[in-house]
Amino acid sequence: MGAGVMKKAGGSGRRRRGGKGRHAVMGEINVTPMVDVMLVLLIIFMVAAPMMTVGVPLELPKTAAKAVPTEQEEPLTVSLQLDGTVSLMNSTVPEAELVDRLHAIAQERDSDKIYLRADGGIEYSRVVEVMGALNAGGFNNIILVTDTGGPSLTGKAPSGN
Repeated sequence: MGAGVMKKAGGSGRRRRGGKGRHAVMGEINVTPMVDVMLVLLIIFMVAAPMMTVGVPLELPKTAAKAVPTEQEEPLTVSLQLDGTVSLMNSTVPEAELVDRLHAIAQERDSDKIYLRADGGIEYSRVVEVMGALNAGGFNNIILVTDTGGPSLTGKAPSGN
């Protein structure tokens, strides 16, 4: 009878490092790049959020009134500038077209609120005139926008919050 060759149990006899092959599939998700991207986006939105307010520059009057709670959709704003220009959101609008454009925009919105911003140097009669036109056009939920930190009825500015 001839002599036989015995093989070791376990295959070829070579051992691989770590017990896994070189091209083994990784079963874990590397979340570090995702966290990095999310932090960068957070910083971008934190910087850009204050810039997303209505872009018509006005010197709003200061009052002691508290801020109105914010809403989900962008506020519908009408701005009265010191030079007499009327703006709807960011674009200048002729006064004769203001109510018609508001009706077109309001049909697509959930909120019926209109934020009226007026420069502090404008005569009160002009602000009331525009409010009356909005009211006659069917808009009854008009909010006057002011800056906080102005005097109260006592004549004193409110203490710091």
